[in-house]
Amino acid sequence: MKVFVTGATGFVGSAVVKELINAGHEVLGLARNETAEKALVLAGAEVHKGDLEDLASLQEGARLADGIIHTGFIHDFSRFAAVCEIDRAAIETIGNSIAGTDKPFIVTSGTLVVNPGMLATEDMLPNYNGANPRLASEKAVDALASQNIRVSVVRLSPSVHGEGDDHGFVPILIDIARKTGSSAYIGGGENRWTGVHRLDAAKLYRLALEQAMPGARFHGVAEESITLKAIAEAIGEQLGLPVVSISKNEAAAHFGWFEHFVSIDGPASGHLTRERLNWEPECSTLIQDLEQGIYFK
Repeated sequence: MKVFVTGATGFVGSAVVKELINAGHEVLGLARNETAEKALVLAGAEVHKGDLEDLASLQEGARLADGIIHTGFIHDFSRFAAVCEIDRAAIETIGNSIAGTDKPFIVTSGTLVVNPGMLATEDMLPNYNGANPRLASEKAVDALASQNIRVSVVRLSPSVHGEGDDHGFVPILIDIARKTGSSAYIGGGENRWTGVHRLDAAKLYRLALEQAMPGARFHGVAEESITLKAIAEAIGEQLGLPVVSISKNEAAAHFGWFEHFVSIDGPASGHLTRERLNWEPECSTLIQDLEQGIYFK
């Protein structure tokens, strides 16, 4: 099928584009500038000019395709609420543009929004009364599903890792460690994230699109529980910096706006995803990637 991919030149999206093309699909990739256009052409994809705030470009891209994978997200966490609202509007626009068709639409969310402090599973919906702005994306999906639009969700781990231009959570932790002179965790560092390699995540998106289960949530989780202490230790080892425990009262000064994310305890299961889509992660783990130094070149 012809697949419209937003975020098509991003860290995750570029891997999705390659996965789709290798599986025999055609790709129409959203490109906001000339650099992105060139990257898509080199990847073997067709270019569709626009961006996430150009809603007309999103409508047209969805109209031209047989299916849509939405991996685009503006990674400016300093204005997180604003970029989450941009994401919500993009999801709503794409979904409404394919109403009355049978086109599959895969939306991206995150496992951390589901059930902080307890194991999150695919069949759980988030607590929509929570304060996390990212909840808007899942709310938008529910609204579209209620209109019989063929939409489903891939919830990504907070660490989608691997070689490439990663702008996610782990590079932020590395940058903070470099700036502060220490690799820190809060308290005992026993709060947990999950992880998935970008190539395994790309395969998951393809399978979710091809098997298109309306309303389903899938978890891009290869590792269900990685402690922040283990991540901090691996970063400290690579940078040659001390690994330190800091108190909750010290966390804001050390981590700044990122304190909230470093504090979250967010284990999540990918069991149902593996079972339903026959998805088996095969690539390296987060700690292996850190130990191999791919984030420190």
